[in-house]
Amino acid sequence: MTKIRTDFPYETRREDVRIPMPDGTLLYARVWRPVTDEPVPALLEYLPYRLTDWTAPRDQQRHPWYAGHGYASVRVDVRGHGNSGGLPGDEYDATELADGVAVVHWLAEQPWCTGRVGMFGISWGGFNSLQIAALAPEPLKAVVTVCSTDDRYDNDVHYMGGSVLGVDMHAWAATMLAFVCRPPDPRYAGEEWRELWTRRLEAVEPFVHTWLSHQTRDDYWKHGSVCEDYSAIRAAVLAVGGWHDPYRDTVLRLAEHLPPDRVRGIIGPWSHQYPDRGLPPGPAIGFLQETLRWWDHHLKDADDDVMAEPLLRSWISESHPPATVYAELPGRWVADPSWPSPNVTPVTYGFGGEPVVVDSPQQTGIDAGRFFPFGNDADLPPDQRDEDAHSACFDFAVPEDGGPIEILGRPSVTLRLTAGAPTGQVVARLCDVAPDGSSTLVTRGALNLSARHGRDRTVPARTGEPEECAFELNGIGHAFPPGHRVRLAVSSAYWPWIWPQPDAAGFTLDPAGSSLTLPVRAHTDDAISFGEPEQAPPLAVSHPAPLDEARPERLVLRDVAKGEWTLQVDPKYGGTRVYPDGLEFTEDAVETYTIAEDDPLSARTRSEWHVRLHRPELAWDVRVETRSEITCDADAFHTSDEVVCTEGGEVVFHRTWEKRIPRTAG
Repeated sequence: MTKIRTDFPYETRREDVRIPMPDGTLLYARVWRPVTDEPVPALLEYLPYRLTDWTAPRDQQRHPWYAGHGYASVRVDVRGHGNSGGLPGDEYDATELADGVAVVHWLAEQPWCTGRVGMFGISWGGFNSLQIAALAPEPLKAVVTVCSTDDRYDNDVHYMGGSVLGVDMHAWAATMLAFVCRPPDPRYAGEEWRELWTRRLEAVEPFVHTWLSHQTRDDYWKHGSVCEDYSAIRAAVLAVGGWHDPYRDTVLRLAEHLPPDRVRGIIGPWSHQYPDRGLPPGPAIGFLQETLRWWDHHLKDADDDVMAEPLLRSWISESHPPATVYAELPGRWVADPSWPSPNVTPVTYGFGGEPVVVDSPQQTGIDAGRFFPFGNDADLPPDQRDEDAHSACFDFAVPEDGGPIEILGRPSVTLRLTAGAPTGQVVARLCDVAPDGSSTLVTRGALNLSARHGRDRTVPARTGEPEECAFELNGIGHAFPPGHRVRLAVSSAYWPWIWPQPDAAGFTLDPAGSSLTLPVRAHTDDAISFGEPEQAPPLAVSHPAPLDEARPERLVLRDVAKGEWTLQVDPKYGGTRVYPDGLEFTEDAVETYTIAEDDPLSARTRSEWHVRLHRPELAWDVRVETRSEITCDADAFHTSDEVVCTEGGEVVFHRTWEKRIPRTAG
């Protein structure tokens, strides 16, 4: 249970300021500082997600906590978002990163700052913390990056294994279209809010146009991917991830490639959340205390033992029955002194049997769960038996008379395939099968067959002749108990995660030339523990009844006559909330993913967003409505987007975009 702290070493104060950029643009910032005459280090969280409302409850949990422990903790809205000036750009574009460097220098130059700066953040804020660290501004000494990526192409929301991520290429582009169109708040932006908003709306371009136009790992994706040159990062990095977050492999790569005197990693059982928030799956940890040790050592030269911690601390989950949510997972913490770890040995399992044709129906993947689990009730994959039935499965028994098989790291597969068409994809899922037959998804991976020789090129598959294809699955820590079976399930479809290729011919899998390699970890008894989670007192936000209590989070519909499957998703970002400053904020979104079981060209996605910002005391009532769709044919993706903005019931902006984007690889 989270402890709410009020007995901090320092009293704190809060002020909102505007930070000037070199071109004169002002970025909106909120600063929490300890009441002291002595200068203190500064901590920066830098996001586009609106500090005065959208992230305000989360910000309140941690920024005042840091200030109470002797840091100036600063939250800044990215240019073109929230109440900051300027126009919005693409994700992590050069302007955003240059602004971030300028903010770091501005903080270091303030009379209340010692000149030392740290950056932290989750997701977007974790991304740009790493990216700005790679630009190496001198005052930036330490970073805490949570649920972030070092590889924008192959470990983000756009592509997976060289294939288009249908689920989040669509959903995140649609979300950001709605987010970018939200207006500044007149309470904070003043009378110029409407002018700022109008300029933003006129500059809006759906992100999906750019993302789908770069279907291989080209220079566009290399920008901001710190894996291109880990040596550019000079700051100390604490990398934190969760086994139910899609970015957890970044922790393993940073632990491997950064100098051991400047990096530590923690991977817990968590979803896409800060580890102190207590959202499923747990257990939560005293994350703020852990980061305080990091800051104290690297920003205050404290003689603590934070760098004496193991290079990597990881959670290994015990076997558990399939479910879409877990309050807490069974398991334990383990320690590894380096990565790759001397405790981990690759063990290869060869397949057996005759060649098998893998031609999965297009709805295979409907039980994949949410790409970004946030701790909601329907986030995680249900029992995988239906998915297994559409896949070629290879089982390996865990002996009854031995201990569990514990794995830590990235499993890999080598598959001897004969492609049925020049285009296609292969998906591998690792499952834990209990004696009762239930199948729990452990981890998975995918490969676009045209990307088998590298994500930066397109090489059509050779039809009619066998070829070995090797790829890794996402990292995991898991224990398969005696009496269970380790299952590798191989399919040729995985909708809506993976956008299907034009030809649904599948492939023939030859078990004789195929294998699964597991990163088997020797059992160790490690004395790893964390404090109980702490936070500052919460923001007094009220939550009226949801817009539609009856709407399920994830609903699967099957039209038997048409052979058509539809997945309807409510992302549950927040519904309606009323803030202490009087703002009434409502957002509602529904995503749908539809496909016919025998037609890969029938794939289509749709997202609708409705956002309302209302200040009764100012008679201010603004609404943003967006619609986004993607369909395809054999040669191109077709995107359709629409934005309608109203003020006081009158339309002030309405625009539609229709675009055809050739299918070059995805």
